[in-house]
Amino acid sequence: MTAQQPHDEVPATVATDAGMLVLWDPQRFEAVVDDDAWEDELLEDEDIVRHIRAGALVPVNIGGDGAFAVRVRRGSAAAAAGLTEREAAHQLVASQPYLFVSRGRALVSGIEDVSGDPSDGVIEHPVPEGRHAVVVHLIDWQAEAGSQDAAGRPVPGALPDFVVLINPARPGQGTFRTAVNTFEAPNG
Repeated sequence: MTAQQPHDEVPATVATDAGMLVLWDPQRFEAVVDDDAWEDELLEDEDIVRHIRAGALVPVNIGGDGAFAVRVRRGSAAAAAGLTEREAAHQLVASQPYLFVSRGRALVSGIEDVSGDPSDGVIEHPVPEGRHAVVVHLIDWQAEAGSQDAAGRPVPGALPDFVVLINPARPGQGTFRTAVNTFEAPNG
């Protein structure tokens, strides 16, 4: 996938049957070549947390299966990526920043598609090498008037389910979220 400017961004549809989407560094998972290797690396929450702490994987996790529209937006030190006015008006919740240590690119897929040989359902984004802070936003796209057709499906131009913002980590930024669940549980 080629880099896109914010005005050209189109959310990609990403699916999971394992209950979690992820943004991940493909070089960190080159050894995942079969089901046994995948289970060794990603089956248990402790395994996933190990990769989150290392900056190799960011969960986009609401605990549900399905196909979701995901928009990834990358910023720079000079111009941070943020939500558009429409996205901000329909944001439900944002995660705390996760660490992502890029080696030049990030992939987005269902967690079951993380492997040394990514499948067709994986979306690639160029991300400059280095430490980045990733914030995941859950968007209530259905709340926007005119966002659905008569069958309840999103119309062209509808907001995505998730907006993932990737910005360079600030110097000295050392505290990052490491939870498998992307968002805090609501109080109550």
